Amino acid sequence: MLNKYQIAILGGGPGGYVAAIRAAQLGFKTVIIDKEKLGGICLNWGCIPTKSLLKNAEIYDNVKNRGNEFGIYAKDISFNFSEIIKRSRDISDRISKNVEILIKKNKVDRIRGYGKLISQHEISIFTNDGKQGETISADNIIIATGARPKILSNIPVDKKNIITSTEAMSLAEQPKELIIIGAGAIGIEFAYFYSVLGTKVTVIEMLDNILPLEESEVSQTLEKNFKRRGIDIYTKTLVEKALVKDNKIFVTINQNGQKKELSADKVLSAIGVTGNVEGFGLEELGVELFKNHIKVDKQTYQTNVTNIYAIGDVIGPPWLAHVASAEGIHCIEGIKGIKNPQLDYENIPGCTYCQPQVASVGLTEAKAKELGYELKIGKFPFLANGKAFAVGEREGFVKLIFDAKYGELLGGHIIGSEATELIAEVTLARSLEATAHSIIKTVHAHPTFSESIMEAAANAYGEAIHI
Repeated sequence: MLNKYQIAILGGGPGGYVAAIRAAQLGFKTVIIDKEKLGGICLNWGCIPTKSLLKNAEIYDNVKNRGNEFGIYAKDISFNFSEIIKRSRDISDRISKNVEILIKKNKVDRIRGYGKLISQHEISIFTNDGKQGETISADNIIIATGARPKILSNIPVDKKNIITSTEAMSLAEQPKELIIIGAGAIGIEFAYFYSVLGTKVTVIEMLDNILPLEESEVSQTLEKNFKRRGIDIYTKTLVEKALVKDNKIFVTINQNGQKKELSADKVLSAIGVTGNVEGFGLEELGVELFKNHIKVDKQTYQTNVTNIYAIGDVIGPPWLAHVASAEGIHCIEGIKGIKNPQLDYENIPGCTYCQPQVASVGLTEAKAKELGYELKIGKFPFLANGKAFAVGEREGFVKLIFDAKYGELLGGHIIGSEATELIAEVTLARSLEATAHSIIKTVHAHPTFSESIMEAAANAYGEAIHI
């Protein structure tokens, strides 16, 4: 006899496990299926363990290179690479176990295995070694299988010499030289981490700037910082091929028609991701795909097959954990009959956790102009912020973009020590349709980094006090 559920979820990442818990809260009999530890790439091989690595690098950098600013002198500073990696893995394991506890606490059934859809309502479970186990049925099935690194034929990933982010955070030995192909958030975070620890890092990006989706001023500021650290950066550069010879990797690049060969101990391919859509029955059921991701209705997250839904990275960009979680909650509440407005994908914060940190939400200045807005732009440097001065984190700025006609906040862009925390205020302000003067007239605590948001808004209207 089949075990019957109201909700079955394939994939236990930040989309899947959050959806499962919300489903249980709303009274659905729920099961979550994943062959790995819960938490997905984010908790196990992405968001959380990388932040551990980055914190290690930040502490080491501050003690070694900036201690004298604070009257702190330490000799013979060193680090143990394997212990840094171990700390990251231990943190990941602990948080994944916490998710398992949450699933159990909320009375969600947990099946460890690989699920394959054999009909519109049935899923067969296979063990990791391919043996078929039980079959379950569900009124509604949610696919939350995530994404994996994109692989190109001219950059043949072997996970030993040419690696992905997964291998980059668990190497047995620190490379002396590292080439990173792709300067999005993943590539930039690893560039910071390894360069601080002494690896010679080279970053290659085909577009005009590193972090090409960010405000150009922000990207250029970060590029200058990275170059001061000794990181070589090639923008507007194509990678023609990467070849392994005698335990060395040779990368041929083409920059404005000029070819050059670079070499390194390791090459990290960080060129994007592609959806995990193969091997679990989508094609047989006729589930529609688009650019190797599952096509869904963004109001309900239902596919073209009734009662089959999809959320998270498997449905395409933005490939962010917080987006997957929000989609999971929205999807479940929709199944329950709770009416919510569609998620505002124009108000999703993006964060890069190197130092200085980068965070943004909404329109860039260029995009706002392209859309025909007349703008008022306010900018405030952390160099003029008392808290930033006191704690020695003076690099960076806040840039806010307003519609001149109505004062509406169109976008916010921050580079600086606490950027990834500060962006929440800007995101909330946009969600509430805040105007420049509602930000200016909101009393901010002093001394804080967040005062820079108020000052940037004031600067847009010629009212800033401290610049």
